[in-house]
Amino acid sequence: MSAPMTVRRYADLARAVLDAAPRLGPVRLVAVDGPAGSGKTTFAGRLGRALRAAGATVAEVHTDDLLEGWADTVSFWPRLEQQVLGPLRRGESGAYRRYDWDQGKFRVELIPVPVTDVLIVEGVTTARTAIRGELTLAVWLAAPRELRLARGIERDGEALRPQWLRWMADEATHFAADRTEARADLRVDGAPGTPHDPETEYVAGNTTTGRGTNHDG
Repeated sequence: MSAPMTVRRYADLARAVLDAAPRLGPVRLVAVDGPAGSGKTTFAGRLGRALRAAGATVAEVHTDDLLEGWADTVSFWPRLEQQVLGPLRRGESGAYRRYDWDQGKFRVELIPVPVTDVLIVEGVTTARTAIRGELTLAVWLAAPRELRLARGIERDGEALRPQWLRWMADEATHFAADRTEARADLRVDGAPGTPHDPETEYVAGNTTTGRGTNHDG
């Protein structure tokens, strides 16, 4: 990440999100995107806690739960749209079935997604062009490739290295075509060397404020 990096507070980012107008029906939609292993899940969880501490109702959806296995880098989107985004856009609750990676199929039980102040959708391709007009905030997480791969192998095991390498190639192709990073509102360092309190602070580069969110705090 070439832009100057600064330490910022999740509490300030939460306040900026809540000060912005909803764009997905009555819901403020936050997408936390970036390549696999960059720290998206951790960032999304900490932002969710800050939003709740600010008094907001928050739902979180992780696209790993919607993917139909390793080959489903981008084609899960219709499930997210039909089961979650579409209903919320109409002011109705959504629900989805979580994919069981061990069983290789979707579970029977439904995971409810109520109408909340904020919906955080975390995962690869969540800030894609198709949803840009309805995003309150698009976040991009970045980290060095070898670190991301090491994180993935540590989590999933050496046997899945071929799947990780194929996934990384597929996501890179998508990001290049979609220009996701260039269009993000907030760029976050997923492997920061700058001293900070990771539970309450994050390290970020340049931002844009085209949709009315001021991320500088």
